[in-house]
Amino acid sequence: MSSSPIELLQHLIRIPSVNPDEDGAPEGAGELRIAQCLEAWLAGPDCRVMLEEIKPGRPNLIARFAPMDGRPRILFGPHLDTVGINHMTIDPFSGELRDGKIWGRGASDTKGSMAAMLWALRENTHRLRDLPVAIDFVAFMGEESGQWGSKHFAKHHGRDYSFAIAGEPTSLDIVHVTKGSLWATLSARGKAAHSSMPERGENAIMKLARSLDILEKNLQPKLSKYTHDLLGNCTMNIGTFHGGARANIVPDSAHAQLDIRLTPQLFDQGGALALLEDTIRELALPISIDYAHENPPMETSVEHPMVQLLLHAREGSKATGAPWFSDAAHLSSGGIPSVCLGPGSIEQAHTADEFLKVDDLLAGVAHFSKFIDLLDR
Repeated sequence: MSSSPIELLQHLIRIPSVNPDEDGAPEGAGELRIAQCLEAWLAGPDCRVMLEEIKPGRPNLIARFAPMDGRPRILFGPHLDTVGINHMTIDPFSGELRDGKIWGRGASDTKGSMAAMLWALRENTHRLRDLPVAIDFVAFMGEESGQWGSKHFAKHHGRDYSFAIAGEPTSLDIVHVTKGSLWATLSARGKAAHSSMPERGENAIMKLARSLDILEKNLQPKLSKYTHDLLGNCTMNIGTFHGGARANIVPDSAHAQLDIRLTPQLFDQGGALALLEDTIRELALPISIDYAHENPPMETSVEHPMVQLLLHAREGSKATGAPWFSDAAHLSSGGIPSVCLGPGSIEQAHTADEFLKVDDLLAGVAHFSKFIDLLDR
């Protein structure tokens, strides 16, 4: 499939693996094709590969280079899916090599991490079976929506692992703490009427808009009290607002989506959903929570032996935090101490002209390979 990590990343980009939940996902979207490609590339006498279906046609890939013989076990874990391709200004699946960069959807998030991990494992194939700490390669489905792959893996395989490295573009810093997230749909109900006689109706859009204004003014100060040295305080954002059918009809329903990013402190004290529910109740707002999904934050001690090895594997890498969310949080919540690590900048993730610098990819290979070397000492 490839003779260098650059060619490997180009090949991975050329396999569309857009999350099928994304708007405008192309035909053939999903994780199956790239999982099958990786299965073919990895399978052999030195590696046992399994595709574990999580949703129809959407598997996790689990590759083991050493037997399950009781030794400590860790995993390299990028995700298989990417975000959508709407509004991209480059060919999303070209994998073009130009200006010292590899271009295309997933180059940064997170096929670059995948290629760096795979190439480091390939460079060290001769020693993987006998390392004192076994390393598995696990590629998760569904990270960009729902994180079903990492949730399922943590539930069914978590007891087998003592550490996980989730592949994300961290500029090769070790992200050992991240915020959690709450997505909630807030709704208001009204009464429809003809707009020539609005007094006969009840405008759900206005009801929801006024409630959101009051909610933001009262909830944000509460969120700001929950802080973290690396992450700062909790935040909230109203991301969508929908309501009504026509200008000449008083709308009888309206809906908005709220995103709260929460620190470990808030999570430990009951979570963002409980705080949101309490605030709506206290203010007697005429809105309801129709849907809510809360993801946990992640915090792994910087003193963890594997975190220390990762720091020693590359001069200049530092332990840090991030406000975004990843599979690592579900792995950590399921009992596997986890961090995020990979080449490239998070600022390039999901962009219209996504790319990864070749130098960053090669630095990623060197980092993971040196980490493997340190495990053998």
